[in-house]
Amino acid sequence: MNIAKNLKYFFILPAALSILAVAALLMWGLKPGIELAGGSLLEVSYPDGRPTQEQLGALVEPLNLGHVLVQPTGQSGYIVRLRDITPEEKVSLMQALGSTRVVHEEEFTSIGPSIGAELMQKGWIAIGLVSVLIILFIAFAFRKASNPSSWKYGIVAIVTLLHDILIPTGLFALLGYTHGAEVDALFIVALLTILGISINDTIVIFDRIRENLRLNEEHHKKEEFEGVVGRSIVQTIARSINTSVTVVIVLAALYFLGPAATKDFALVLIVGMVAGTYSSIFLASPLLVAWERYSSRKK
Repeated sequence: MNIAKNLKYFFILPAALSILAVAALLMWGLKPGIELAGGSLLEVSYPDGRPTQEQLGALVEPLNLGHVLVQPTGQSGYIVRLRDITPEEKVSLMQALGSTRVVHEEEFTSIGPSIGAELMQKGWIAIGLVSVLIILFIAFAFRKASNPSSWKYGIVAIVTLLHDILIPTGLFALLGYTHGAEVDALFIVALLTILGISINDTIVIFDRIRENLRLNEEHHKKEEFEGVVGRSIVQTIARSINTSVTVVIVLAALYFLGPAATKDFALVLIVGMVAGTYSSIFLASPLLVAWERYSSRKK
């Protein structure tokens, strides 16, 4: 694989998607769910047939509960999302929902805004902490590498990981604007999972690069760095793609056949896996080549 010849082409797709993702986040931002923003969620079912959303809206409006979002679920149920409510307000809400026909409460969740803000803060801290630890780990694992230095491997890996989580995050900013998709604790868990899976593929390729550089040194073989990188990608590309495809197949089954509660989780992982596979093969290594080429020019 001729990395030097095609270097600029590897950056076009990630750069375009990253710019679109940042634009989506700046324009619309993420729409936090109840777990992160605080509020109440009530799921009810109507065994004798559910009323229309308009009818439920008319029943709830006199209660003065602020903005109430009513979404259908299953064949006979609704999910009601609203601000954090008191036990008395919940009783009044259930009475209103059941004023025209029999209603059953399936689930009720209420989280205060301070708890939601704390969960979101801890989630982003966890992502930042994981990123720093990954840099330190790679710098330690590749400490014997002198060309490029171990820190370059670590920083390039983090840049590609930021790309991997930026793409699904931007997608959910778009889906939040167009379809009301919300991010919750599972969304943060999915991002952390993407970091773990993607860095695994990246380290496999980096380790192959390091090994080929070592073999060249032992055998006194002179080879351009981009040639070593290209050969290393060819040696590992089949493994990376095959591993990712099998994982995506499982996630696709979870998305299409699994419960509604895990659909967004599966979607984040699918998008992150695809972005991570591309970045591990066609972004991380070319970035390493570009950085090393820039360093050589400075020298």
